[in-house]
Amino acid sequence: MLWLIDMACIIISYVLASWLRYSDFMMKVFWGRFTNLEGYGDKTEHYLVCVVFLLFCVVYSFLADWNRDFAVRGYIREFFSIVRFMTVMLVASSVVIFFFTWGKSVSRLFILIFVFLDILMTYFARIIFKDIFRKYISSDNNAVRVVVVAERNLMEDTVRKLIDNAGNLGYKIVRAYAADAKEESTGGISKENADTQKSSSDSWYIEGIHVHDGINNLTSRLITDPFDEVFINTPNIPQKDMKDIILGFEEMGITTHYNLELPGFGKANTQFDDFLDYSVLTYSMNRTSYKRLFIKRGLDILGGIVGLIITGIVTLFLAPAIMIDSKGPVFFSQTRIGKNGRRFKIYKFRSMYIDAEARKKELADKNEMSGLMFKMKDDPRITKVGAFIRKTSLDELPQFLNILKGEMSLVGTRPPTEEEFKNYNEHYRRRLSMTPGLTGLWQISGRSDITDFDEVVKLDLEYIDNWSLTEDIRIILKTVYVVLFGRGAE
Repeated sequence: MLWLIDMACIIISYVLASWLRYSDFMMKVFWGRFTNLEGYGDKTEHYLVCVVFLLFCVVYSFLADWNRDFAVRGYIREFFSIVRFMTVMLVASSVVIFFFTWGKSVSRLFILIFVFLDILMTYFARIIFKDIFRKYISSDNNAVRVVVVAERNLMEDTVRKLIDNAGNLGYKIVRAYAADAKEESTGGISKENADTQKSSSDSWYIEGIHVHDGINNLTSRLITDPFDEVFINTPNIPQKDMKDIILGFEEMGITTHYNLELPGFGKANTQFDDFLDYSVLTYSMNRTSYKRLFIKRGLDILGGIVGLIITGIVTLFLAPAIMIDSKGPVFFSQTRIGKNGRRFKIYKFRSMYIDAEARKKELADKNEMSGLMFKMKDDPRITKVGAFIRKTSLDELPQFLNILKGEMSLVGTRPPTEEEFKNYNEHYRRRLSMTPGLTGLWQISGRSDITDFDEVVKLDLEYIDNWSLTEDIRIILKTVYVVLFGRGAE
């Protein structure tokens, strides 16, 4: 997004500088007292110089990665980073301009005007976008939810420091656990806007964050909680005593930041990093370039728009058929579990009778799926129209709205129901370490032909561990083939 803003500022500044320097009005009125001021020269060459600036902007943004710390940079640092970018761009572009002998098409006065306008325009555009971006990533739905594990005597300083630094960077502290305290007698939920309290061992709040005592079975206790990352600050606890905790979060696919140097554990990628003003050792099973995630999200938005247009057309034909076939609404919504435990409403065309959920318990002994998911052949809860739209996968089309909203992706793991999720273990939980998708690896590998939930998990984790944009495109194309020929659909 930032490189698009930068490119827009370059184009506007270039056009405006051209007008200020070369227009007849400005030549006569403003620059009249100067002598030997010539016009554009070759206009084609003049605007080819702008193309060079634009190309360099794209190359510099992606190769030099100068936007990586955009959200962290203050206003002064942002200004100097723009000046540095402009300086490098001018030097590099000058080589190209000299090589193609386009120097006569751009005067020094024009370059000065352009540089001044572009720095000014880019700075204000970035500041406005920075404020909007910080509010967006800090909102409840988008913030990275962090669980803190620290020693009791360090807890208050740790939590307050994290909160102070987390504000504009998209982090939200949701829980805290005192690693060296005895197990608390009762659980608790974060208390908003509460002052620090230590009245009893099981009633302790820091800035509204409930501090729980003890970390026994911590990963098991957190399986159904929505959180994204863990920060551990336990300098006085032997490092080997924290190994199981780190391995447990690794199994769940949760990124873990450890505020000490210690050897790597398990299969997670390990690297030194900065986390809200702490130097940490970070363990992560699925670190990836934010640029690739940006492209993936761009494809999701494009696919979501196209998919919703198709859904609107299909609805004109399906809606009457669904309503005539059985009583009930055209669309069906259900709470599903999204990335790292976030709840959202998934949308589908209704393919079952309205009492389907109530009748599910009666059919439990006929479940053909081993594990947590429910699947049976000739399910009596499915309507006649429902059988057709399931066979053709038309019932999934409304999920393009979930994709456009960012709750789902075109490709990912299928989001579980609340009922399935409450029975997850740490291993199953790692399915949720990536945004759920409309299609995925296990769907194209047999879709409903697969009856073993562990096989589903295996394929989902294979996708997560080997994710790439190329793999997403391959899965989308394979999904089209599978849907057209109806293989594995029910």
